[in-house]
Amino acid sequence: MRISVNERGAERLLGRHLWVFRRDVVSGPEEPGLFPVYFGRRFLALALYNPQSDLTVRAYRFQEGEPEEALLENLKRALKRREKALEEEPEGGFRLVHAEGDFLPGLVVDSYAGHLVLQATAYAWEGLLPRVVEVLKPYAKSLLAKNDAPTRTLEGLPLYVRPLLGEVPPRVEVKEGGIRYLVDLLEGQKTGAFLDQRDNRILMERFRGERALDVFSYMGGFALHLALGFKEVLAVDSSKAALERAEENARLNGLSLKTLEANAFDLLRALEKAGERFDLIVLDPPAFAKGKKDLERAYRAYKEVNLRAMRLLKEGGILATASCSHHLTEPLFYEMLKEAAQDARRAFRILEKRGQGWDHPVLLNHPETHYLKFALLQMA
Repeated sequence: MRISVNERGAERLLGRHLWVFRRDVVSGPEEPGLFPVYFGRRFLALALYNPQSDLTVRAYRFQEGEPEEALLENLKRALKRREKALEEEPEGGFRLVHAEGDFLPGLVVDSYAGHLVLQATAYAWEGLLPRVVEVLKPYAKSLLAKNDAPTRTLEGLPLYVRPLLGEVPPRVEVKEGGIRYLVDLLEGQKTGAFLDQRDNRILMERFRGERALDVFSYMGGFALHLALGFKEVLAVDSSKAALERAEENARLNGLSLKTLEANAFDLLRALEKAGERFDLIVLDPPAFAKGKKDLERAYRAYKEVNLRAMRLLKEGGILATASCSHHLTEPLFYEMLKEAAQDARRAFRILEKRGQGWDHPVLLNHPETHYLKFALLQMA
């Protein structure tokens, strides 16, 4: 059995993009699975396939071979690339499998001090989970399947959370740079935490000052690192539960942290009106643009929150600002920051252009893998 695609679908795969949508699939099996993809008689790729999904074809290998073994070989290669980091930082948090970035579409695996959390969002992975568990076993103290992502319903998959290996602890302590934080494996967002910002959070330990502000703080990730070098750190989030966890993490590290439950936009306006000033501000908002249709509204929201933060900085102050919206591309991100700086009547120099951590690899041919933008700016 094979998948046949039209010329447009073939061009995408020949260009090494991994996705082909339903409109470009000519024919294929009735059931989901792993199959070779052809354009006429020409072999193009091996792919995960689901005729129920609009994202019908997800390629993972551009050479012929046995489909299941080739996919598992990609998994072994991804793990091999992380082995040194796991050996050097056994108590750290790392992404072991980054879906398309590791030629493993629809599969994410994160490690929290050796306790693994797996999320599979492509249909073909479901039947392969026993073999996946065997490959992951040498790296795992425990393994949790956190398959509760709503996108699974688009694939015709059930939502569930259950252990696959060992005894899964409800909470795990993770070491990150100079701090430790607690991860709730069962109830936390995503797989428990946001590991893509790990290196950017550790970067905050380089700065010293009087006052720092962490907006959209969640469990205090950036704020904890800032508290190592600032006399006063304020962590702001709209979730009371997240801020309670931030306070708990602060106590775990013997650090002082102020928290405030508030709407970020309202608070930034209120702080500006009150004449407050900070040496360093972090903005790590959620994805304002979930899809292309949201981009215009999201652009305005990103600009507003950055403009307000810029006006709250002391002269020479630092703005560490991010966007995890794929549809807000890197050029658009920096255009938005330029417009915000112009409207704020402030001049900024770019200290660093950063992104997601090395364990969240970006494929040049598959731009969807590059989603996190992170700018370090200084008011001139």
